[in-house]
Amino acid sequence: MRIDIICVVPELLKSPFEASILKRAIDAKLVEVYVHNLRDYTSDNYKSVDDYQFGGGAGMVMTIEPIDKCITKLKNERNYEEVIYMTPDGSLLDQKIANQLSLKGNLIILCGHYKGVDQRVRDHFITKEISIGDYVLSGGELGAAVLCDAIIRLIPGVLGNETSALTDSFQDNLLAPPIYTRPRSYNGWEVPELLFSGNFPEIEKWREEQAYERTRSKRPDLLNE
Repeated sequence: MRIDIICVVPELLKSPFEASILKRAIDAKLVEVYVHNLRDYTSDNYKSVDDYQFGGGAGMVMTIEPIDKCITKLKNERNYEEVIYMTPDGSLLDQKIANQLSLKGNLIILCGHYKGVDQRVRDHFITKEISIGDYVLSGGELGAAVLCDAIIRLIPGVLGNETSALTDSFQDNLLAPPIYTRPRSYNGWEVPELLFSGNFPEIEKWREEQAYERTRSKRPDLLNE
């Protein structure tokens, strides 16, 4: 998989890809991630990528020309299955979307900034719009990092245990069950005895029941989907 991220503040994306699971995935060549500074594609002498919006109103708008140039250049070099725009009014990112995108080949992610992008970008270049929550950030860079993390960890070989991602919260619309580790007893707080029984069918049954009860208590909306 190759992911190309187009943004105005590439510095915000440096750290997430230089540590932990994402770095290991890149080093192992399981995924390629490239960050493109939109200012490198503008013909403006001041490297400006925004302008006032027609009709008046507060806030600047990302202009179409540098975005067009960058996306067109990338598309001339290879095929992309999705061109994603990070925006507060996009589809809310969930595990289903992350699962679907992890099966794709090449992705372009455009990070919104300022008041947003010229609508013609959304009309003619974007194939999917995604939000990471019902709130507004200063730019889409942090949202892009979240999206990449959610996608990349699902790529086979990225996690040490291939089944780990399949038991995460929100897979099968259930929250993950309680988990425990050493010590077995701490301050009088005990680990459920069943987990030491070696009866793995019963343990899996218990985990499924716990996952259902946790979901029913904390996120009953998931059970109705």
